[in-house]
This record gives sequence, structure tokens and C-alpha cells, in this order.
Amino acid sequence: MAFSGRGREGLRLDEATIREICATEIARWDIRGKRVLAIVPDQTRTAPMDVMFRVLHGIMAPETRAFDVLIALGTHPPMSEAAINRRLGISAAERVGRYGDVRIFNHRWNDPEALVSIGAIDEDEVERISGGLMRERVDVTLNKMVLEYDLLLVVGPTFPHEVAGFSGGNKYLFPGISGPAIIDMFHWLGALITNPGIIGVRQTPVRQVIDRAAGMVPVERKCIALVTEGQGLAGLFAGDPEDAWQMAARLSARIHVVYTDQAYHRVLSCAPPMYDELWVAGKCVYKLEPIVADGGELIVYAPHLSRISETHGDRIREIGYHVRDYFLAQWQRFAHLPRGVLAHSTHVKGIGTFENGVERPRMRVTLATQIGPDECRAVNLGYCDPSRIQLGDRAGQEGGGSLVVERAGEILHRLGPRPPDAE
Repeated sequence: MAFSGRGREGLRLDEATIREICATEIARWDIRGKRVLAIVPDQTRTAPMDVMFRVLHGIMAPETRAFDVLIALGTHPPMSEAAINRRLGISAAERVGRYGDVRIFNHRWNDPEALVSIGAIDEDEVERISGGLMRERVDVTLNKMVLEYDLLLVVGPTFPHEVAGFSGGNKYLFPGISGPAIIDMFHWLGALITNPGIIGVRQTPVRQVIDRAAGMVPVERKCIALVTEGQGLAGLFAGDPEDAWQMAARLSARIHVVYTDQAYHRVLSCAPPMYDELWVAGKCVYKLEPIVADGGELIVYAPHLSRISETHGDRIREIGYHVRDYFLAQWQRFAHLPRGVLAHSTHVKGIGTFENGVERPRMRVTLATQIGPDECRAVNLGYCDPSRIQLGDRAGQEGGGSLVVERAGEILHRLGPRPPDAE
């Protein structure tokens, strides 16, 4: 395996140690005179990006011809300049002073002029990878800025993920800085497999698609894969993307998965402020769906949240939230819609059935947000006035068939005993 790193449960890497690990590995990369593009997540992922930016700029900027940053938005809204500065831990003055040599960009996934095709995955390969669930050719497009650089450096955290199994690694390329065709393709593949069937699994068909697409990128790739524990950094693995990510995913499986022997009839999932729309706050559903009892209710408590999605809201309001089989049974009605939106819909609604025109979700999903009762009903979700949820309900206790989860969205909850390898 080609990587350097350190990580274990309970470890807290300080800035000096982070710098030491990064400097040791980067010294092997021959970066002198090269143009380097760091690809980093937006504000919806917990990670010490301020520390990482300071460290990497200090190590790489003096040696490289360029050290720039591209925000891996996927299909999220672009970050404002102020938000970017907060994410990287710099002031406006530092942005034009100390870090004035760094250009920082938002990815533009929906601008064809910003993308370039680097190849395609053909029908036979898609069918093989998907186990027969899909058969189609998919165009692999990427932000064309990457072709201006000699080295792409992915820097970001790894968590259990509802589409890929685990986030991180090459996922910051696809969908992080890619075009809509491949995003829609593998998000729908994940939806076909279902969230409970894929989340927290390292080797998945979706990860195979992502790694296959990444292998087409005609620029050298490296990765610094992070694993957080609370607000601290418990793991850092640097090197080739596939190897560094494998180690991060193994550690994430131990840190970010909680096992319980009880299914709960009521789960209160408290969304942190970084989830400012349902498009990303859906993670508060995905990570807890496995432990909701049949017929139970999962409440997303996010009194700060006021919209479904800035980018995709119109489409979601058009179709609502439904189980996977609702779409499959009526595919002619929905085939023209972006499959990434359909995947989000079915992931939030959870698994269930659609038979003889009747939809039966396994659980009820209720929003306790600023999204009002009429809009909740219109998109086929439940509504609860967030002011009715008393602070005493949020003490983190469990019992009586209920569970409260603070800062939900990144820790996966599974039903059953913890397996020996935590996967």
C-alpha cells in the first residue's frame, strides 16, 4: 500500500503531528515547480480544514509553481467568499495578504462550459459493476480546471455514506467536481441498492464506479484522508487515493458506527447548523434509518432549517418523497427527471413497498423545521412544530422505545452486535 499515516480510536492529532505526517509523505511526491490543485469539501463535512489549509500551504506553496483550491461542491450551492474564508480559517485580510498567492474556486457542476469529458464507462461494464441493476453508457465529465494542473490533492474526511458506502477519497472527484451524468447514474445505483443495503460498507458497486472514473483522470492524484472523532482528528492517511481512503474507511467503521440491540419506535434526530437545507440534512435520516422500528417515526429536528434545496427544490416539490418502488413501478412518469433527485427522494423516505397503487413506507419521516405543514404534506412528509419539542426531550436519553441523537448526520447507527471487524 502506498500511503503514510497514523490513526486509531481516541487519538488526537495536533497541528505539529499533522504537519510532520504531511511533510514526510509530500517529500516523496516531487512537487517542486508543479501546479497543485487541492480539492476540499464544503461546510457540510466536519473536518479541521483550517488546520489542513495552513499546514499544506506552508509545506507546498514555497515549492510549487501554484497551490490553488477547488471546493468540491457536488451539486451543492456555491460557497460565498465569507463562507470560504471561514471554512479555511482565514480572514479577508489574510486572503489577499498572506494567502494572496492562492486562487480559490467553487465547482460549477451545472455549467457545461466548466466541464470536460475524459471518457466513458460502457454498457457492459456498468452492467457488470452493478450486478445487472443497470445497463447504460455513462459519460465521465470533470471540472476542466484539473487539466491545468500537474497534481490533484484530495483533502477531506471519511464517514459512512448512503450512496457510496463510505465517503472520502475519489468521491471528492466524483461527484465532488464532476458533471451531472455520472452523478445521476451512481446515485440512482445507490438508491436501487437502498441506503440500508449500502451505507457503512467499504466495497460497493458505487465505489467501483467512482474509482473507475477516477482512473480516467489524466492528472496525477494524491489524497490526504481524514477521520474525525468528535471535534478532534483521530486519523490522517496520505498517499495514493485508493490506499489512503481504504485506511480511513477502516478507521471510520470503528469510530463512526454505533451498534444497538434495540429498534426504536421514535427517534429524534437533531441536525447541526451545518445542514442548512433538507438536501444535506437528509443525512440525519440515512444514518438512523437502520434502527427505526417497523412503523416507527424518525423526526428531523432542525429549527434553523427553512428550505428543501436551493438547487433542486423545484424538482423535489414536483415529485415529493417516496420509496424506491414507487418510482420503479411508474418509471415512465419519472424517467425524464434527474436521477440524483430521485435518489435523494427515496433515501429520505426510506425503504418500503408500492403494490397495487398503495405506497407503504417502513417508517414515518417527520420534519420539525421551518418548513411549514402545507409544504411538508405536499412533498409527502410529516410535520411537527419544532417549538413543541421540549428541551427535556433532547437530553440524550433512551428508553420507552425512544432515542434522541444530538448532532446527527455523521454517525451511523446499526441494529445488532458489533462485528469483529466493525463492518
